[in-house]
This record gives sequence, structure tokens and C-alpha cells, in this order.
Amino acid sequence: MAEHIVREVPVRQVTVGPKYHFFGYYDKSPWDATGRYLLALEVDFIGRTPEPDDVARVCLIDLERDHELTVIGETRAWNWQQGCMLQWLGSAPDREVIHNGRDGGRFFSVIIDIRSGDTRVLPLPVYGLSPDGAFAVSANFARIHHTRPGYGYSPPDPRKDVLCPDDEGIDWMDLATGEHRRVATYAEVAAIDHTPEMDGVTHWFNHLQVNPDGSRVAFLHRYNRADGKRWYTRLLTMNPDGSEKRVLSDHEMVSHYDWQDPGHVFAWANRNEAGQHYYLFDDRTGAFEAVAPDVLTCDGHCSFSPDRKWLLTDTYPRDDHRTLILYKWSDGPRIDIGRFHSPPEPEFQGEFRCDLHPRWSRDGTQVCIDSSHTEGRQLHILDVSEIVPT
Repeated sequence: MAEHIVREVPVRQVTVGPKYHFFGYYDKSPWDATGRYLLALEVDFIGRTPEPDDVARVCLIDLERDHELTVIGETRAWNWQQGCMLQWLGSAPDREVIHNGRDGGRFFSVIIDIRSGDTRVLPLPVYGLSPDGAFAVSANFARIHHTRPGYGYSPPDPRKDVLCPDDEGIDWMDLATGEHRRVATYAEVAAIDHTPEMDGVTHWFNHLQVNPDGSRVAFLHRYNRADGKRWYTRLLTMNPDGSEKRVLSDHEMVSHYDWQDPGHVFAWANRNEAGQHYYLFDDRTGAFEAVAPDVLTCDGHCSFSPDRKWLLTDTYPRDDHRTLILYKWSDGPRIDIGRFHSPPEPEFQGEFRCDLHPRWSRDGTQVCIDSSHTEGRQLHILDVSEIVPT
């Protein structure tokens, strides 16, 4: 059994009220390449679904100038769980920022040069980006808004009643030119290892992520249950052009995941023969094994350090607190580095909840979280350099 240690580390709050601030999801870093600037979103309210005209301000936090906050843009395409897919562009991580936007019912993405202020608009919103900033994969965020509130953008999809479209799905887009093409449709993916449970229900794609060398794309294929009890989820991978699609797990439930390396996916999933655990899946062979089932006992927002030697994850509330966890890959110990109050009030529940969504700094010595334990919803940084030496 892996060792389980509690070792809380220094925490500093880097945004303050009365406005509310957050970054978004756990699978990207808010730090620029220099480590000086942190990305964040600023909003005027919490506790309700964003309406089409609600604006989130795109902000730059200067960590070397007393956390000075500068607004560099705004967006009407955002949600509480994943923000607006705000991130640094891999081809210029010290200068260019990309995020999603909306004009009426049209979604797109915007690239901002923080030095010149120049902007460039691309024709599709982005979901996952290749690490080198060459391409993105995109999904229908209006459909996600209908099927999984808190992860898509309003207004909802006018074609939401089309259960399994054969003319939309995942698109690939060149981030230099905006050229794009369809690489997977709902109907095509549903036809892979098809089961009767997929008939007569709504299908959607969620959580698209490109692997560390840009050679494969992972995504979740979800479809409603006929009995109305949540949904089924499958984990698939494919080449960026849509070829060589593979089902890695299809035992009803897959949740958060990260690429451990270009050929392996680490995911919280159910396997009928062993139950719900973290598993490491081999993308080429489909083989899998449970990871640390004795100490990593619940679903969390998991990601690997830049050197892939540490796993960072968190928990959902227990006794109104969320725990932040480091795990030394691949045999422990587990180190609990913080425990944060999670308010039980309605404005912090459901799609409005404030998950920690922990993410790494680029040098692997710091962790950034969104948390509601101070001033409603703010960003905090934890120093893990004494635990994770570089």
C-alpha cells in the first residue's frame, strides 16, 4: 500500500473581490512561459447560468507587480466549469493568448498578442489544442450547453432534438490559417462497437484533449440513458485527422483523465470486472491496469507535472471541504497538500460549483486553483517546490 501523508504547503490568494475570478479547467496552465503572468476570467456575479449577453473579462495578472490585474479582452462564450478555454498558445507561450468568443449564435476563437494588442479571429471555437499551437480540435458548445449545463455556451443548440447527427461532431482547425474540416461525427462514433443502448437517445462529445506530442486526440463520447438517469460515457482516441479511432473504455462511466505520455491515458473509469478506480490505458493495445486503488480512492481533476513524475488531483466536497493531492508516479506516496472549505449554499452547487481544478506551473513548482473558501470565487497559488524539486 502506498504511503499517505498530510503536508500542507503555503497558499497565496492572487485575485480579490468584490469581482469574482477563476480560470477554468485543469488540463491547461494559466502561466505564461516566463512564469510572470497568470491568466484569469473576471465576472460580476455567481450562482446562476450565464445568459447570452453576460460578459466575462479576460485578464492578465502580473505576479511580479503585487498581482496587478489588467483586462485584455472579453467574451460572451464562457461557463462556470471550463471558462472560455482560455490559454497560452503553444507556438508563442510568452506572448499569445487564445480564447473562445460569441457573436449572436456564432462561436469562434480569438488570438490576442499581449504585447501589441493585435487580435486575430478564427472561424471555430477551440476545445483542445496541440502542445505546439499548430492545431485545435473543436466541438459543438451549444449542444454541450443543452446536454451538460456548465460546460457549453448559451444559447442552446437549435438542433438539440436531432439525437445523433451525421453532419456534425469534432472538427480539426489549423491555428495559423483557420482552415478546418470535420474529423468525427456523432453517427460515425456511435457506429463503433454500437450497442442497443445508443439508439433513440441524445449523443454528444466532451473533454477533448491532444496528447503531449500532438499525434493523438482523446475525447469522451456520451449519450443519455433511456431511463433518464444521467448518461453513459466511452473514452476514445483518434489521430488528429480522424483516422484510427479506438475505444479504450466503454463500461458505462469514464470521468476525468489526462495523457500520462503520448501512448497512455490515465482516467477515472468503471470497469465491470473491477469497479471504479483510476486506470492507465495503453492507447495502442487497449490494455489497462488500476493505479493506486488503495490511496487514490475517488474521482478528481487529474493532471501530470511537466516532467510526468507527479500526479496532481483533487476531491469533490467531503464534510464541505475539498482536498488537494499530489501523488508520486508511479508508486506513491500520496501527499495531501491542502484542504479548502466548499460552501454548501445553492450558489456553489451544481453547474455553479467551484471545483479546485488544479493546474501546474510550467516549471512544476507551483499549483494554481480556483476556490470559494475566500471572497466567493478567487484564484490561489500553492508553492510545492519543497515537495516537487526540479
